[in-house]
Amino acid sequence: MDELKLQMNMDEYLPLRDVVFNTLRQGILTGVLKPGERLMEIHLADRLGVSRTPIREAIRMLELEGLVTMIPRRGAEVARISRQDIRDVLEVRLALDSLATKLACKRITAEQKEELRIAQKAFEDATRTGDVTNIAQADVRFHDVILASSHNKRLVQMVNNLAERIYRYRLEYIKDAANHARLIEEHAKITDCVIKGDEGSACIAAEIHIVNQENDMLKSLELQIE
Repeated sequence: MDELKLQMNMDEYLPLRDVVFNTLRQGILTGVLKPGERLMEIHLADRLGVSRTPIREAIRMLELEGLVTMIPRRGAEVARISRQDIRDVLEVRLALDSLATKLACKRITAEQKEELRIAQKAFEDATRTGDVTNIAQADVRFHDVILASSHNKRLVQMVNNLAERIYRYRLEYIKDAANHARLIEEHAKITDCVIKGDEGSACIAAEIHIVNQENDMLKSLELQIE
């Protein structure tokens, strides 16, 4: 466990159980808590400075979300994910991203076009920092601008739900600097097509981007997934 990064942000309006839940959930989604890592109540309670009761309750909530698995005679561990899980999620994500990109071509505003240009450049700049978290956040921001430009709230909700499920695995392939040049090129292509309103080319570029993401993710996580 990366103890330096697993920190609670207290919220006076939330029960302690929910604060612990949000902390552990964020730790799982960002990769601080690794797939297959044991979640020992005593250790977590000491680390977060709370009793074991809110830890136990938070773990139950995480199990219901599918982020934690209970293993007989072993206890709770961060849920693993199979190759098929990744393929299933990205198969749906491909269809939704293609739709979001198509709608963005039609509905993007002048202000959002500028936001997209800025987000594209910010991602390129982030790759030069070598900070994986910074790069991942810039990548998310780029796709969020396109998604928001679809002006479809239900679509935004669906894509964000899927994105959370694979965020911890995206961090792994983003760590590989060998992928950065291609990601920059793909973002530039998508940006150019969306700003021009070229639906056909934009959708193709978005689909290629997801397919390459799947291939990279499976390759980089080969030893980490079932």
